[in-house]
Amino acid sequence: MKTTVLLINLGTPDSPSVRDVRSYLGQFLNDPRVVDLPWLVRKILVNLIIVPFRAPKSAKIYQKLWTEKGSPIIFHGKRVQELLQAKLGDGYSVELAMRYKNPGIPEVLERIRVSNPDRIIVLPLFPQYASASTGSALQEVMDIVRNWWVIPELKFISQYWDDPLFIRALVERGKQYDWREYDHVLFSYHGLPERQVDKIYGEGLCQDHHCEDEISEENKFCYKATCYGTTRLLAQGLGIPEEKYTVCFQSRLDKKWLEPFADRIVIEQAQKGAKKLLVFSPAFVADCLETTIEISDEYQLLFEEHGGEKIQLVESLNDHPAWIEALEGLVKSD
Repeated sequence: MKTTVLLINLGTPDSPSVRDVRSYLGQFLNDPRVVDLPWLVRKILVNLIIVPFRAPKSAKIYQKLWTEKGSPIIFHGKRVQELLQAKLGDGYSVELAMRYKNPGIPEVLERIRVSNPDRIIVLPLFPQYASASTGSALQEVMDIVRNWWVIPELKFISQYWDDPLFIRALVERGKQYDWREYDHVLFSYHGLPERQVDKIYGEGLCQDHHCEDEISEENKFCYKATCYGTTRLLAQGLGIPEEKYTVCFQSRLDKKWLEPFADRIVIEQAQKGAKKLLVFSPAFVADCLETTIEISDEYQLLFEEHGGEKIQLVESLNDHPAWIEALEGLVKSD
């Protein structure tokens, strides 16, 4: 059986120029799963307000992120693609696509269609399910494949926050730092509007469930619940006691996003006298703007302003061997 594995990550501008950043933000923020507002409201808000004003500022930030090899999310992704291909062998073909910009899902899927595989395994690189990330990527794939004349067997992997090999990879990455040498540990996840998390429930809201403490049939696709679930497993694997760490959410746009807010926790820790913080970002499998810039640079400055000294970011999985083994396990699981 000829199997194609399609890895999908969020995406990145083609370059850190204002023009390319504007194009990226326009595609990203016009996605109704990302900005889940009525069509006309979204179009006016995104295209006339957010993108024109945000693109020049974001371009300066992307210039800090960019390296000689380009965007980290791309070169780490290509390296993972190569390593996973070598791991899986001749019976598989591994492809990499970005939900926004390049290499785009439509062009990569066309290449897959022409290759005529027996089976396609779609594996978004988002460990915890969220409609704005995993849901959007899977919908894009389905919208395209539904128009093919020949539709092969399809397998979608919607989340793997508790996969033992994924957790082991996070633990291996985290072991390079001794958490005992730090005053506190943060597990920082990308934030989401509360309304988006609430939509997964048939009855009630996220706050009506015990998402900080347990996973149940009702909240198993709740992003907040699975973030806390990932944290519990990772902390257990590293031997970090509950009183030593805090789960928080970064990149918020307003007060109606998931709490606690990471920037406020950083300030609170500094005000309590903490001098060294260790920060994990288990929602990101490749270092990107949110880790390299937001945590390592912006939170570092914020911490120093309030009396802290050092924020140490635990690097994302990137191309760690244990991460490649975890992906192989996900691909080969029934």
